[in-house]
Formats: sequence, C-alpha cells, structure tokens
Amino acid sequence: MSRWFNIAGPCTDDINYMLSPTTRLPDLEELIQQRSYFVVHAPRQTGKTTAMLALAQQLTATGSYAAVMVSVEVGSAFNHDPGAAELAILGTWYNTISIRLPQELQPPVKQWQQEEPGQRIRAFLQGWAKASPRPLVVFIDEIDSLQDETLISILRQLRDGFPNRPENFPSSVGLIGLRDVRDYKVASGGSDRLNTSSPFNIKVSSITLRNFNAAEVVELYQQQTEETGQIFTPEATATAFDLTQGQPWLVNALAKEVVEKMVKDRSTAITAEHILQAKEILIARQDTHLDSLAERLREPRIKAIIEPMLAGLELGDIPNDDIQFVIDLGLCKMHPQGGLTIANPIYREVLPRVLTVTPMASLPRIAPTWLTPEGELNIDALLAAFLKFWRQHGEPLLGSTGYHEIAPHIVLMAFLHRVVNGGGILEREYAIGSDRMDLCLRYKDVTLGIELKVWREKKRDPQAEGIEQLESYLGRLGLDFGWLFVFDRRKNALPMEERLSTQVVVTENQRRITVIRA
Repeated sequence: MSRWFNIAGPCTDDINYMLSPTTRLPDLEELIQQRSYFVVHAPRQTGKTTAMLALAQQLTATGSYAAVMVSVEVGSAFNHDPGAAELAILGTWYNTISIRLPQELQPPVKQWQQEEPGQRIRAFLQGWAKASPRPLVVFIDEIDSLQDETLISILRQLRDGFPNRPENFPSSVGLIGLRDVRDYKVASGGSDRLNTSSPFNIKVSSITLRNFNAAEVVELYQQQTEETGQIFTPEATATAFDLTQGQPWLVNALAKEVVEKMVKDRSTAITAEHILQAKEILIARQDTHLDSLAERLREPRIKAIIEPMLAGLELGDIPNDDIQFVIDLGLCKMHPQGGLTIANPIYREVLPRVLTVTPMASLPRIAPTWLTPEGELNIDALLAAFLKFWRQHGEPLLGSTGYHEIAPHIVLMAFLHRVVNGGGILEREYAIGSDRMDLCLRYKDVTLGIELKVWREKKRDPQAEGIEQLESYLGRLGLDFGWLFVFDRRKNALPMEERLSTQVVVTENQRRITVIRA
C-alpha cells in the first residue's frame, strides 16, 4: 500500500511517512511514572496530536495504564455556559474512549449527568478512576480552545481532584495546546490572558515539542526513497531543513509538493532547485497553515514584536511573556548568537508578504511599462513607473496597513509584487536592530538589490549609512548597481511632490547606487 507525506491532521503509519512520534517528547514517560500533571504546548501542526495518540497507545499496551487522548474543542461553542460545555465535552469523551480503549478499561455508565454544573468533569474522572482496574492517564487536547468561565471551571475541577489520584482520579493528566497555561484566554475573543497558572498550579512541567532536526528530515525523506526508489539528493534535504528549520508541517509540505505534483517520475532525483521551487509555490498559495500565521499578525501583542523586526528597529519595552508567546506559537525563535529572529526562512517570506495583501488589493491597474517587447525587465523603465505610481498613489496607500512603522515598505513591496507576478521572485532580509530592510528582485536574467531606509523624527539623514549597508548587500549578491530608498517620515518633511527625487551615487568600489527619496 502506498504512503504519502501528510499535511492535514494526525499521522498514521499505514498511509503516512512519519518518524517515531514520541522521540521529540523524551521526558513524558518519567513524568507519568511520577503521577505528574503537566502541559505540552507547541505551535499548530508540529505533531502534538500524533505524538500523544501514539504515547497513549504505548502506555495502554504496557498493561500498566489505561491511557487515552480526548479533546475539549467541542466545548468552545459554550464558553459562557460551563454546564452546557461540560455535557458536550463529556459526550465526546465517552465516544472517543469507547473507540480507543477495550471494554474493561472504559468508564462506567453516564453517572455524571446527575451532577451539578461545574462538577461534572471531576465526577466523571473520579467515577472512572474508581472503576478502572488500572491507573488512568488522560491527555486533554485543544485545551486552549476554551475560554472564560468554561476554561476556569475545567482547570479548577482538575485541581480539585488532583489530591485523590491515583485510586480516585487520573494518575496523570496532560493538557495539550498551542500555549502554556498562563497564556490561555480568559476574556471572550480578547487578548486578556490568565497570566498565572493558579487554576492549574498543580502542573509539574511545561514541555514543548521540538521541531525535526536535520538528521530527522533526512530520515523522513529516506522513507519515500525506500518505498519508491526516488532519491532526494543531500543538497535537497539540506535545503529543505534550511528553509523550514525542521518545522514538521513545512518539511512535509515541501516534499508533498515536489513528489506528488512537480516530479512524478520516480526515476528523477529531487534536487535543491526542486525544493526552492516548491517553497515559492507554498508561499504563493498560502495554505491553511501559513494562513493561520497571517491571522496572528493582527494581534496587538504580536504586532508589537513583528513590526519592529520588519523595520529593523529595537524591540523596546516588550514584556518577557510576549516574547515567550511568539516563540511558543512558533513564529519566532531565539538566535544562538542572541536576539529574536523569525523562526525560519519560509515564515520570513510569508509575514511581510501577508501584510501586502490589502495594499495590493488597493493598487490601481498598472500597465507593465517596465517590460521590453521581448518580455525582459527594463530597470530604468521600472523606476520611472514606480515614481509615477508613488506620486499619484503613495500617500493614500500608506494608510491601507495597520503596520505604520513599515507602511512605505509594505506599499513598495505590493508594487514590486505586481512586477514579479509575471514570473519573478522578491526576496527579503530584515533583522532586529539592523535599521533596514533589503529586497532582492529577480526577474529572468535581471537581479536588482534594493535597500529601504526610513528617516525618522530626531534622527539624521540615513542616506550615508544606507549606501554603506547597500554596498555590503550588493557585494553578497555579486552586483555592481542597486537602489536605495529613503522614506522621509518626519512630521516636517517636505510635501511629496517636492521631496520625490532620484540621484545616482558612484561609490569608491565603483558601484552605481540610485538614491530614491520619497
């Protein structure tokens, strides 16, 4: 039977290529032996559900535990009515357990229905633990889909039963979700958080599920090779790891795109070039996983971190909790040499591109005057087209994004996306404290290096620094010409008509830099 790379839901080893699901959670069995209550949190689609389902099966198979994974997601429809949420959740649990555990380990009949609202989860778990011939281990998935009174009620019921384990309550409970307890939402749809683990202050540990390492990416891709004979070159797997940093959904999505759509001939080896092409397709298509990242960018506490990163500014006074939050969500990571960075090169491309969606929708029709009759890119014509566009539409479009610090960057990128839609690529580089964003536009045989600087209040003209930085960037790209944009965002800046100008500067290294002031 054939197997495939999986990008939706838990993996099953009969139809999916997959690694051992529990190797990335090495300490859990010890915690369970210690009768611990704990939290496992990791970003979406990193393999949490797959790992916990597998661990529950393994624990039950030892004969020492009755272990099961259940979900509370059905209760999220009743966040203001804990009683109704409990009934919905327990109904689902009953069904799940009847499927996943043998008859002798299943809970007794539905005695919890007679209990008062706010007591039913505790009563159910207590009754089941008393009747079970083995200690119970319960993994509760999607815990952070709950909010408000419903969430608090369930956490308190778990805490109330905790001292009675293992004979009268589950021996071990794991809460599974995107974030740690303190980040659970307690205001409907809002950004208020628990900010404490007090309703669940019995937890011993918070564990996060790590990404794949480079060797594991090779191991996963090797499964396809063993089954079909199709080879991934070492450069291909190294490129896949570099682009994804081992994020499991991305690792699978790249391979799936290549082997199911791009290179169906199994005698053709997969190269780094195929992986790079697949990356562009994924980013352009913005699948569900990448789309959910885009949603996050609207959250104020995430915007407060991502916006300065894109602008190359320092972070400022950001609470430690918020930094941990973007790390827990998998958006960012701490760089080994210090400093917060975007989690992987694919996300680094996706985030700014997502922000250009609204400005792109707002763009007027623009005739591609930058193309020659042969379809090649004429850089001088492109600059003339941009200046005309900016003069007519620049100021109004700056208001089309909520990311004000980088509004000019976003509008410029939206314009350039119109250009590359005909068959080019736009790449970006940015980092905290660099005070710039670099763009590389590739269109057929033409490569153009672009640097974006902002002249802010009480700062000096950034042109000299920008030329120096762009020189370094052009050196890395192997180019002898480029564009430097200086966007004047000071309150007393000249009107657009008067400040919009271009001049060519030739550096000591004989690089021609066109400085565009806007």
